[in-house]
Amino acid sequence: MDLSRDGERVAAGGFWVVVATFEGALRAWRMAEVARDDAGAGFAREEPPGREWRGPHPGAWTTSLDRDAYLAGVEAIREDIREGEVYQVNLCRMLEAPLPSSEPGPDAVALAHRLATGNPARFASRIVIPRSEAWPGAWVVSASPELYLRVDGDRIASSPIKGTAAPGEAMLPKDEAENVMITDLIRNDVSHVAAPGSVAVPELMGLHELPGLVHLQSTVEARLAPAFDWTPALWPALLDGTFPPGSVSGAPKSSALRIIAREEPSPRGAYCGGIGWIDADARRAELAVGIRTFTWVPDQGGRLRFGTGAGITWGSDPYGEWEETELKARRLIGLASDATMTP
Repeated sequence: MDLSRDGERVAAGGFWVVVATFEGALRAWRMAEVARDDAGAGFAREEPPGREWRGPHPGAWTTSLDRDAYLAGVEAIREDIREGEVYQVNLCRMLEAPLPSSEPGPDAVALAHRLATGNPARFASRIVIPRSEAWPGAWVVSASPELYLRVDGDRIASSPIKGTAAPGEAMLPKDEAENVMITDLIRNDVSHVAAPGSVAVPELMGLHELPGLVHLQSTVEARLAPAFDWTPALWPALLDGTFPPGSVSGAPKSSALRIIAREEPSPRGAYCGGIGWIDADARRAELAVGIRTFTWVPDQGGRLRFGTGAGITWGSDPYGEWEETELKARRLIGLASDATMTP
């Protein structure tokens, strides 16, 4: 189902699993059976019996933008900013490595366990939907720390992350300015479905420590207008107003998306998209921004993909932005790699 169009089907009820690509393929699958427990807590402590993750060799990963190309992209975006075309753009590169596997793909449970052990995340997920003639499939294992959308009854929240530093290092003025800029963008995005006067920012530039790095996070909250309070209009309007997430696109969003299409040679896919669930019966939903996310695609015998990026502003240092992409990728690529495999 295309979530951006079929709001009436979601409003009718059921539990839906969602994988939305950055490029706009907004897919949702209704689950016939749903089991709820706290297995996630124990999952990180206990090895899945007989399920050892076998990932690519650490030296097998390639990047869609090498260091020189990424530095050139940063400079090109700074020129766009100087010309007044845009204020901020999130420039990303896709890493990928061969990982042969039969359908529906490699062992997502084993990789999810490894990430939960070595890089626990608030919005961790694993989604495997087998492909068929009737619907597209999905293979996603995510360690996302970022909330794209949470809906609970008539309340909605989004918590953009902008600003990254290594542990013990101070945030730069550029990080703080970027966070404020994107928070304002999210306020505007959410206002499309909000009751007048209900949009608030209860958290601005909160410092959040995560494995191997530190982020600045803000939170935007609002109350749904009656016309969107779990009516068929909710999801089409909500996604039309907020997707793709502002923290991984830029501001103004339309200009940023045009520049991203110009500078990035490889599609992001589920990376920087939306990943999560909608429980229409309970009137609740939680979608994460698809960062710190692995996807597997069957192309060329099977490939594992992972994206990393940085927000570019006029105050960006190209070398510093490249190092930020390295910092964000280093820990997770290490966890997903296997030195015993053939390079």
